[in-house]
Amino acid sequence: MLNDPIPPHVDPRKLADRGTTLQGEVLLADLERLCDPLSDTLGSVQAKFVFERDERRSVVIHSSIDVEVKMVCQRCLELVTLPIHSECSYAVVKEGANTQSLPKGYDVLELGEDPLDLLALIEEELLLALPIVPAHDPQECQQPADNQVSESSEDEVTRSNPFSVLAQLKRDPNV
Repeated sequence: MLNDPIPPHVDPRKLADRGTTLQGEVLLADLERLCDPLSDTLGSVQAKFVFERDERRSVVIHSSIDVEVKMVCQRCLELVTLPIHSECSYAVVKEGANTQSLPKGYDVLELGEDPLDLLALIEEELLLALPIVPAHDPQECQQPADNQVSESSEDEVTRSNPFSVLAQLKRDPNV
């Protein structure tokens, strides 16, 4: 098992033949697309990749990725720290190969002769794991002070109904 920085490019077929496990860190700032929706790019991603061959001799990659990110809560507009965890199992196939015979439970990872870009794979998995609407737990979240419900309800009571003129016209028999 290697516990160094995750290499950017690997050959999964060679690593699967050796039964290699890669475990290490990637700086969050190195993942540019992932940093776009985040409020803070400090920190690192913990990643673990297990390369092996299954009973059908197919190349399989099991990944486990963990990171804590800071985003803006969409309820209170304050920063919220969210733990993100992603686990996935991939079956590596050649580009254009038939994937119908693969066992269920594997995501298909088509790969040509080029090495696998592990940083891009980490980034894709984390982008898919990010919440669509980041928010605190409802018990922890505070509503913004400028958005008070009591003031808006008073305004609604004092406003006149725009259709009251129509009601008066309906009652008037001369119209």
